Amino acid sequence: MRKDGTPITVSGHSVGKLFLRLETKLMVATLLALTLVMVIWNLQPFYENLISTTNRCSVATSGPFESLPIRPRNVSFGVGVKSLAEKKLVKPSPPADPNKRTFQEYGNAAALFVHMGAYRGGPRTFAVAGLASKPIHIFGKPWYKCEWVPYNGNSSIMAKVYKMLPDWGFGRVYTVVVVNCTFDSNPNADNSGGKLVLYAYYGESPLKYEKFTAMEEAPGSYNESQYSPPYKYEYLYCGSSLFGNLNAARVREWMAYHAWFLGPSSHFVFHDAGGVSAEVRSVLEPWIRAGRATLQDVRAQAAYDGYYHNQFLVVNDCLFRHRFAANWTFFFDVDEYIYLPDGNTLQSVLQEFSNVTQFTIEQYAMSSFMCLNDSTQEDHSRQWGFEKLLFRDSRTRIWRDRKYAIQAKNAYSTGVHLSENVTGATLHDTETKIRYYHYHNTINVQEELCHKLLPMFTKNTTTWFEKIPYVYDDSMKKLAPTIKEFEQNTIGSQHLLHS
Repeated sequence: MRKDGTPITVSGHSVGKLFLRLETKLMVATLLALTLVMVIWNLQPFYENLISTTNRCSVATSGPFESLPIRPRNVSFGVGVKSLAEKKLVKPSPPADPNKRTFQEYGNAAALFVHMGAYRGGPRTFAVAGLASKPIHIFGKPWYKCEWVPYNGNSSIMAKVYKMLPDWGFGRVYTVVVVNCTFDSNPNADNSGGKLVLYAYYGESPLKYEKFTAMEEAPGSYNESQYSPPYKYEYLYCGSSLFGNLNAARVREWMAYHAWFLGPSSHFVFHDAGGVSAEVRSVLEPWIRAGRATLQDVRAQAAYDGYYHNQFLVVNDCLFRHRFAANWTFFFDVDEYIYLPDGNTLQSVLQEFSNVTQFTIEQYAMSSFMCLNDSTQEDHSRQWGFEKLLFRDSRTRIWRDRKYAIQAKNAYSTGVHLSENVTGATLHDTETKIRYYHYHNTINVQEELCHKLLPMFTKNTTTWFEKIPYVYDDSMKKLAPTIKEFEQNTIGSQHLLHS
């Protein structure tokens, strides 16, 4: 019985193996079939794209910038085949006129408007200061609209707009634009807050424009008392863009002198356009900590090619930002020193000028390299710049740049040498009351200034150099001890080498 049973057992194993092989082959075949279906499924849109691309290429000669519209693919195989057939039947469009040219733009050469700041000019007026493409203002007719959007849910209010270009045509790729917005009444009279929106139009057409929020006023922030006297300061200094490799010693001397000259009720606003190095910052920091100075970082202006590091934009922004901060605002550079001759005081002079909006100041040009060879004085390297540069260009009847001071509340915009957009009079005949000494080409010199030493007798004669007459003028030198003592008493000593 055991012998008979053995083959049966073996035969059962053979049948099991057979079924196992068949089942494995069936599974492999099924996987292959599924794989094939997936490949065909993915190739279908690729093929459709290929056919579509071929069709587009076949009609490309009709125009360099024309192409057939791409229809959305349908997942259904039946619809997909139908759409391919339809595409094969599409006739190419007739050739375009070869003499009709097209123009394709890429990028922008200059912005329509570059916003720097917007400020209230009083209860009803606002000023927006920025840059704009100079060619569009020379050859085009861009214009602006101002809108006040209140936060209390009331309807927006439109303003009357007046545009000014205060850089006298000196702009380069960019020119300075000041937009004055005047409303019929205070748009935020209930102090609920709101925002000033500026519309900048590319040309005469009202269809193409840019719109942005120029400034916002938070609820409860409007304070009408700040727009009338008394102001925080008597005098404010608005400095132009500081750039280049400035000599820190010269900046120190200038700051100490004018902090003394303008007195304790004054404030200085500087604008760093890349010229404030670590050394320059170190001589300004004591005055900043004392609350006498502010340093604004305007280095980002370098991206916009304007006149002299955009100094017209900088001084206008300073004018509007601090318009109601002081009675008088001064505009001059850090190589220029304001001086009062014949015992005048600043208070008495400005009281005399109080009936004008602005007055200009005459320039006294000083040599930047002539010094006196005086053995009785300390070494030149230890003297301050205005202490050792003592020879003045004495030419007359030639035009020299003037600087100025202004009652900012009466100015709509300003410039580097004076404002042309003011209400009120301008006074120029000021030579006997106030002037400034200009030490041109000294602020960026790092080495010793005294390149040419003149003998003692030149104190009493006219010295000619390169056809220019120079006379001895020690008016500023006489003030040096007073300024040094003032600096020591105000901020302490500053250990800085001089040259």
